[in-house]
Amino acid sequence: MDGLHIGLVGVGRIGGMHARTLSALPGVIRLTIADADRERARRVADQLGARAAETPEELVTAGVDALVIATATAGHAPLLRLAAQARIPAFCEKPVALDLATLDGVVADVRRSGILVQVGFQRRFDAGYRAAHEAVASGAVGSILAVRAATHDPAPPAREYIAASGGMFRDLAIHDFDAIRFVTGQEVVEVYADGGTVATPWFEEYGDFDTAVAVVRLSGGAFGILSGTRHDPLGYDVRLEVFGTSDSIGVGIDRRTPIRSVEPGERPAEERSYRSFIERFESAYRAELDAFVASVRDGQPSPCSLEDARAALAVAVAAERSCAERRPVQIGE
Repeated sequence: MDGLHIGLVGVGRIGGMHARTLSALPGVIRLTIADADRERARRVADQLGARAAETPEELVTAGVDALVIATATAGHAPLLRLAAQARIPAFCEKPVALDLATLDGVVADVRRSGILVQVGFQRRFDAGYRAAHEAVASGAVGSILAVRAATHDPAPPAREYIAASGGMFRDLAIHDFDAIRFVTGQEVVEVYADGGTVATPWFEEYGDFDTAVAVVRLSGGAFGILSGTRHDPLGYDVRLEVFGTSDSIGVGIDRRTPIRSVEPGERPAEERSYRSFIERFESAYRAELDAFVASVRDGQPSPCSLEDARAALAVAVAAERSCAERRPVQIGE
């Protein structure tokens, strides 16, 4: 295939960005858009010189070569099944589902169809995370002793987002769980987690946390320490540090890192910190869609599979159980 006809379902905040990215990718020659808000779909399509379809089903029958799914989470599983039935490769934003039973059903349907599915864990396509992955894989770091990860949002999302997000571990920390697997090449085998509402009492109405921590044990014997929060006064802070027997490396540590040193003589940051995940990972979002188009065009395997998505979700589910039962939880449980 020289160029693909891509169908995109969902043009909200993340889907709108994907629409702009897809319309500019050299491997995409045509874009057709569908959204639950049909007027929004038509408006975005007009802006990009694309076509709008009334429904996802109409979009699929329009003869698209691949499907990009960027709806709310509840739409992910049904749309992946639609792609599987039509035997169309699909890219799906995370999380694919909020429970393992639903995800396992999707995995079974996709396996029967034989289609390629790529899941949107964009950190795998960030230059820093990829460099860390390569440093570990090459042996430059030596044996991993410990990993430290952090995802701190500048401010809480809206109530309607929290109500449907699946909670701190399935929505926010799941990125860290996947990034740890990607960078270290190891599986998380046990997790001990806790969380609470420190600054946002209304989160309790949805059974969610605004602050959480976790300790994970990796299959190679190393440990990981995670922190997540919905409040960071200095900006969007995402970091991953790997400590090994030969080297210690870090991702997300630069002139825009939103943490302030109080050591004597240290100067304040020279550049404004990142204000959102879209700003921080803009190039990674483009790279993951570019990789998806290349995989479809060249018949390559998925760079982030449904099995990867399941592994990260399993850790998130175990973290929630750990919070509820106040004990370490084996992922195999």
